[in-house]
Amino acid sequence: MTIVIIGIVILIIGVLGANADPVVKKFRTVIKTIGVVVILVGVSIACVVQVEPGQVGVQKLFGKVNNNILESGLNVINPLVQVVMFDVRTENYTMSGVQDEGSKQGDDAIRVLTADGLEVVIDLTVLYKVVPSEAPRILKEVGIDYRNVLVRPICRTKIRDNAVYYDAVALYSTKRDEFQSKIFSTIEANFKDRGLLLEQLLVRNITLPASVKASIESKINAEQDAQKMTFVLQKERQEAERKRVEAQGIADYQKILSTGLSDKLLQYEMIKAITVSPNAKLIFMPNGKNLPILVDSK
Repeated sequence: MTIVIIGIVILIIGVLGANADPVVKKFRTVIKTIGVVVILVGVSIACVVQVEPGQVGVQKLFGKVNNNILESGLNVINPLVQVVMFDVRTENYTMSGVQDEGSKQGDDAIRVLTADGLEVVIDLTVLYKVVPSEAPRILKEVGIDYRNVLVRPICRTKIRDNAVYYDAVALYSTKRDEFQSKIFSTIEANFKDRGLLLEQLLVRNITLPASVKASIESKINAEQDAQKMTFVLQKERQEAERKRVEAQGIADYQKILSTGLSDKLLQYEMIKAITVSPNAKLIFMPNGKNLPILVDSK
């Protein structure tokens, strides 16, 4: 439209300036021609709009929104129409307590009260996108700042509404997946009503109060100590059982020896014990006929 306005100005100068300035009068035909050409070029350019990949265009004429969207590529439109571009690719919105990590500066984590009255801090990332056919309605009802008007307040409100049904510890551990599925369903329904598609919802971190964390750590340490003691007691029982079996074996052995002990057996056991000794040299032992026997371990 700027080019069209410039062309109109040139045309006016060519028409009206000829009566005031002889120089302009001499070239008024040329000036008029240039003005017309500039207007035509401007109109031609204004009639064509390029929509980038991953975007759709919404036409707006004098405050009225056209429900027909412009797809990616070149589109011929009314030169008076204003085209508002909407990104229909996947977007993410992060609310985090870590500095410079979220979509807003500073601590932007969600603080909620649980069923047991404790405050829990939740970091959240939302993956969503604009439904292309709903872009005109979003422009009419919300505008282009739907991130702050829709995405942020809906997510924060629904998380707080659902967190009150869970205890802090359960929310942190056993009920975390259930909580994430529940808030996904509620947020998805709200997004759908407003022309947005929720793709994924990620509960990135749940931070418990310091007192609760200390209690959980104490409980875990106590459970680990109990497991360690159970292991020690089991080991001691096994050792006691081993000693009992060993003692029983010795007792049985002694009983067998006491009932079947003979001179030959004693002589055999003595020879066996002596011959395995590296220090044994010459040994005299009485035989059954009271004659000495010479044993050399070498």
